[in-house]
Amino acid sequence: MKRILILLLLAHQGWAQSPTRPVAHKPPQDSTAMYNRILRPDAMQQDLQLFLDIRKKANSGLYRYHSRQQVDSIYHWAFKQVKRPMPVLEFFKIILQLSDFEGSCHNYTEPDAGLVAYYNRQRAFFPFALKYIGGHIIFNSKTDQVPVGSRVMQINGVTDQKLMQSFYKYITTDGFNQTAKLSGSVDRSYSLRYLLEYGLSDSFTIKFLPPGASGEQSITVPAVSLEERKANLVNRHSAPVDSIIDYNVQPKYSFNMINAATGLLNLRIFTMADDAGDPNFAPYVAFLDSVFQLLSDKQVPNLVLDIRGNPGGSDPTFEQPMMYLTDSNFKENTLAYTIFENEIPYEKYFWGVSTAERMDSAAKAAGKVMLRDYFPALHNGRNLQNAKHNPVYHPKQPAYKGHLYLLIDEDVGSAASHLASLVKAYARNVTIVGVETVGGYYGHNGHMAMIYELPHSKIKTKFSIVYVDQDAPHKPDQPEGRGIIPDHTVWPSFPDFMHNKDTQMDYVLRMIATRS
Repeated sequence: MKRILILLLLAHQGWAQSPTRPVAHKPPQDSTAMYNRILRPDAMQQDLQLFLDIRKKANSGLYRYHSRQQVDSIYHWAFKQVKRPMPVLEFFKIILQLSDFEGSCHNYTEPDAGLVAYYNRQRAFFPFALKYIGGHIIFNSKTDQVPVGSRVMQINGVTDQKLMQSFYKYITTDGFNQTAKLSGSVDRSYSLRYLLEYGLSDSFTIKFLPPGASGEQSITVPAVSLEERKANLVNRHSAPVDSIIDYNVQPKYSFNMINAATGLLNLRIFTMADDAGDPNFAPYVAFLDSVFQLLSDKQVPNLVLDIRGNPGGSDPTFEQPMMYLTDSNFKENTLAYTIFENEIPYEKYFWGVSTAERMDSAAKAAGKVMLRDYFPALHNGRNLQNAKHNPVYHPKQPAYKGHLYLLIDEDVGSAASHLASLVKAYARNVTIVGVETVGGYYGHNGHMAMIYELPHSKIKTKFSIVYVDQDAPHKPDQPEGRGIIPDHTVWPSFPDFMHNKDTQMDYVLRMIATRS
């Protein structure tokens, strides 16, 4: 079963013990010192060398966007950093930067769950919702303490720009993409990530600039529990608009007519079926057929395909709508390979495919059988994909011949960005609106995940092993190493944020009205 992995955004943290010398004094039970132990330089050097060795042996994307000299340079920097003892969290941040440097939205790094669980028990969380709007951190909670729409200038003495930049390393993207880092550094960085980056706090001093004001104000508020923070986020100001594209709230796929001239097809996440053999696959295919039959019968001139916020899923789910939108045959990829034989490299340190539990021997054996089926033999450093797993897809009837508007944003990744790539490459009469996707246009590393645990720090590192060149012909406006570039770049605007309007959808509907 072939999967294109969903972009996961949570990090986990654990504790590590020195491999060569016992701790002199037992730390207090359930303390930061208990989980965030000090690592010796030799332990970190061994973990770092193993991290690199695993990458060289198993990660086909290590040199995708950077030369060997550039990769050697960042590892030279990393080895220089670990010449002194440091806490696990500090070493974790070094590993984060190495993982981010590779340029794959399927990469992520998380230490052992012990410290995560400890942090989650603490009353140390930032209480309010924040939103990335126009390059700024905008206050997004309904409270008397700070007006909605205020620009946050500092939190606990750290400026807004420094805050945002400090979280970039947690947000992996394909190639050199930055859009997901921009919004993710605000929208998804003030729960666990903030604690990992800045430690535990009893309170937060917030300097802010209210809307329309000329002078900054300041307030100090107590930290809250994780449960209180989650409750506050549910009641955030932007929730009505955010929920429109939230796959946790909306159906995985849906369709409605906006008006007699415009249909709206929503594809929120490609987990409606694991593969073509899944019992849920046939109903999904039938749904799509009914949608395009209706569009054909009613001769609907405009179709909006909204995949904003779609993090991906499994194929062949994402290829299905594409067949109604093109006159061209297409494939999932033009090249796909791993760089090792079917035995798992460094198997002693292999954890599995999910951080939730370690893979047992039976599952590992089944995984090796699957690997041999998909990637049967290594030749000249490449283990090419078995051709039977890369079928040709043909145009399907009833074809949609009207004008297609594809809505994308910076959270579109993996299988969803792969669909966006195909749409840009092969769709009829298409206009793409929104923000550059986190997933690449020309290619990515995906499909099959591997997780390894470093022995001394207990940090887990996850990456996808398959190098994929997508079926994506060259486009003049598509630089190498970037996500799908829209024809019209449209970020949510501040006035629309204040009035809870969907900037990107409104933009498309105005375009349609102008064309009519």
